[in-house]
Amino acid sequence: MKMCKAIDDPKTGNDTFEKLYGAANIYYNYTGRATCFDLNDNSDPHGLGGWTWQACTEMVMPTDGNNKESIFPPSEWDYNERVRFCQLILDVKPRPDWITTEFGGYNIERVLKRFGSNIIFFNGLRDPWSGGGVLKDISKSIVAIIAKEGAHHVDLRWSSKEDPEWLREVRAREINIISKWISQYYQTLTDFSH
Repeated sequence: MKMCKAIDDPKTGNDTFEKLYGAANIYYNYTGRATCFDLNDNSDPHGLGGWTWQACTEMVMPTDGNNKESIFPPSEWDYNERVRFCQLILDVKPRPDWITTEFGGYNIERVLKRFGSNIIFFNGLRDPWSGGGVLKDISKSIVAIIAKEGAHHVDLRWSSKEDPEWLREVRAREINIISKWISQYYQTLTDFSH
């Protein structure tokens, strides 16, 4: 939320780099003591090093980009380069089909109907990842909660008095759903023991 506020700050006008700096400053300088951001520093308190492991084993995502729509240098996806990187850094070989093999990603609705239960999929539509998310209920116990304003796993972050009302409502709904599941579980234990 605070990163979005920094990006939307009217004081930065239309200066894209000022907006990006404002967002990065909140993420990498939440204490206010950092004098520069070394994005290659492995001491990141947010644990982004774990993402490297996932991107080399479970979540191999072939992405590339150009500098016509981005501030980043152009990049072209090369699976062999990914293999070399993962073996050099982590001594693992990427498994590009793992996620779809493990979770049936080609028809997630069918797979979840057959094998899943008690799952809440939260998607904030401000998050570009939401396009690949579960955006509708699959069953009574596989529920999608959508928030127009939300972003990447904001519902799982700590709460604060500055949370917007929609986020409080999302969390309350999640707590209510999970409480029902727990009650149902204990009820089945009681019914089973008699």
